[in-house]
Amino acid sequence: MKKKYWIPISAVALLLLSWMLLGGEGEDSVVLTTTPKSGEFVVDVTTTGELRAKNSVEIRGPQGGRDVRLFNLTIQRLIPEGTIVEKGDFVAELDRSEITGRLQDAMLELQQAQSQVTQVSLDSTLTLSQARDNLINLEYAVEERQIAVDQSKYESPAVQRQAEIDLDKARRQLEQEKKNYVTKVKQAEAQMSEVEADLQEEQNEVDKIRELMTEFTVRAPANGMIIYRRTGNGSKITEGSEISAWNPTVAELPDFSVMESVTYVNEVDVQKVQTGQNVIVGLDAIQDKTLTGNVTSVANIGEQRSGSNSKVYEVVVEISETDSTLRPAMTTSNRIIVDRLDDAMFVPLETIHVQDSTSFVFKQSGLSAVMQEVDLGLMNENEVVVHRGLNLDDIIYLSVPDDTSGIDKVYLEEAITSN
Repeated sequence: MKKKYWIPISAVALLLLSWMLLGGEGEDSVVLTTTPKSGEFVVDVTTTGELRAKNSVEIRGPQGGRDVRLFNLTIQRLIPEGTIVEKGDFVAELDRSEITGRLQDAMLELQQAQSQVTQVSLDSTLTLSQARDNLINLEYAVEERQIAVDQSKYESPAVQRQAEIDLDKARRQLEQEKKNYVTKVKQAEAQMSEVEADLQEEQNEVDKIRELMTEFTVRAPANGMIIYRRTGNGSKITEGSEISAWNPTVAELPDFSVMESVTYVNEVDVQKVQTGQNVIVGLDAIQDKTLTGNVTSVANIGEQRSGSNSKVYEVVVEISETDSTLRPAMTTSNRIIVDRLDDAMFVPLETIHVQDSTSFVFKQSGLSAVMQEVDLGLMNENEVVVHRGLNLDDIIYLSVPDDTSGIDKVYLEEAITSN
């Protein structure tokens, strides 16, 4: 073989031998490293929310359904959501079949009450008429006994005494019947008052139902854009939905001048969220628009929502800007700023290893690695601030080196770790 081929062949052989000795174990032998970064460090909680108006006018259905034993009202007809309406415009129509049945029952009871009033009135008239006739007859009887007494003065004393006794009985009977008549009049008045009260009650029930039926046609109380409320399962009210007599709200007319983003934070992150924190709000519908806001309320009690396996807490973010493009139900991304450092040194979380409650990183020191203790600060989802133990030019491992036997540990000074 000519000499000019020996050098290339020798080079290829050396490369093959080097690969077999050093690289033949594959990707597992690749060591990934990084260096600390510096700059602004932000701790945040990112959630998805939905816009709503902070202030709005409710459009409500019948207010007195429970008074007539109507507890759920079915919506028959609705105008489309987003419709611009003026005060008094039609919004919705509710099913009247059940309340119509209530009206028919009430009308029947009213008729029965009217009949009862008539019956009691006739009975009282007849009873009192008979009582008056009896009084007239008793007055005649007294007059007859008086005549008998006057005529008996020519008779024997026994006859005279008997005539006087008969007169006295007639007078006492007349007085007793007069008292009874007064009692009967009061009884008749009481009976009439009772049945008339029942009649008035039934009349009021009929009037109440008729008045309530006028509210089954729902109209806008003010000018604005129709936004239908959500039901308990999170879906919007539609034709065929039911509204409760306890909360007969059908829709609302939002005030677009102040908007809020309503979001839900899991039970782990909610501990970090407080009122007053700044929020960066993005809109899914308008990718290049960014708004600002602040947390105005954090729920104290969690709730179980569909699609979530853990409890979540409602957080309300008020949008600082007024924007004509904002509409209720728009989806938002909310970046709640929990804490911020303007200038900090930080490293990826995967570089941190904990032994006996002490945090270390694996750092290059010459041709080998050492375990360097670090003093940590704020932490977010991906990175953690390092106060002591590293410099910006240090090279640290993103994973544990293959061989850590006999590796040196470098501890911070006690005065530093005690801070």
